[in-house]
Amino acid sequence: MQNTSQLLMIRPVNFGYNAETAVNNAFQVNAGDPATQSKALEEFDHFVELLRHNGITVDVVNDTPEPFTPDSIFPNNWISFHGPDQVVLYPMFADNRRAERKQTVLDALRAKYEFATPVDLTPLENENEFLEGTGSMVLDRDAKICYACLSPRTSEEALDEFCRKMDYIPIVFEAVDQQGTEIYHTNVLMCVAAEYVVICLDSIRDPEERLLVSDAITGSGKELIEISPAQMKRFAGNMLQLVSNTGEKLLVMSDQAYASLGGKQLEKLRSYNRILHASLNTIETNGGGSARCMMAENFLRPLHKSGN
Repeated sequence: MQNTSQLLMIRPVNFGYNAETAVNNAFQVNAGDPATQSKALEEFDHFVELLRHNGITVDVVNDTPEPFTPDSIFPNNWISFHGPDQVVLYPMFADNRRAERKQTVLDALRAKYEFATPVDLTPLENENEFLEGTGSMVLDRDAKICYACLSPRTSEEALDEFCRKMDYIPIVFEAVDQQGTEIYHTNVLMCVAAEYVVICLDSIRDPEERLLVSDAITGSGKELIEISPAQMKRFAGNMLQLVSNTGEKLLVMSDQAYASLGGKQLEKLRSYNRILHASLNTIETNGGGSARCMMAENFLRPLHKSGN
């Protein structure tokens, strides 16, 4: 199943510009605003409210002040879920992001969901091999294809380990932004939905790799919808398709991403799903991530039925 109606999201307490991740995340800008945490919290709460209002079950776990984890709002980088009872933990590039793997989060999940002992890839950190979850990888869960652009955050060795353990086919490539800088996470340039893939193909400079990716997309039976590098810079690739608890498909993105899209692109996307978008300007500017990064899709089986 490509989509879920369940999400894990982490409510921040120390959100801010993270110098440890800025070394290879060109999307980050230090706004220098002392109100960054409070503004991010307001954006987070409004985003959760929007999702819940549209039939998405959101399990919110409050972050803890210690250890200091300024990027905890992006949980999809350290944990992923695979139905009905699989959890994977990932090796992270930045030391202070490794601290996001808090037992409090796993305990909150165990109180509500059934899952086996997690598949733990974190020992790869000792070998300086990193794979930051569904930031580093964009998964076609139905076709079992794993798309990944290599970067300091995404090593081929760690990627191969994930694909072996979880039975995915890796599609590996390199991608750069308009300035020729390596793109740090695959999920800023592409989004795989049930019937289509949104992607910035122009960011893949090598013609053979570009053909490899486009052939994999069309070969999986999905429509390829292109975005430009300028749209990617505005987080138009950082989307996620969900399905509501009534079965309605929803495509979720930020206001900035939505505003960057053209009329024909929006018409095509709306032919497949309704679009939800929210203001995430503070989070995008300081954190270098957007709507998709904030949502860890949860495919686990609940222990019992519950509401949002």
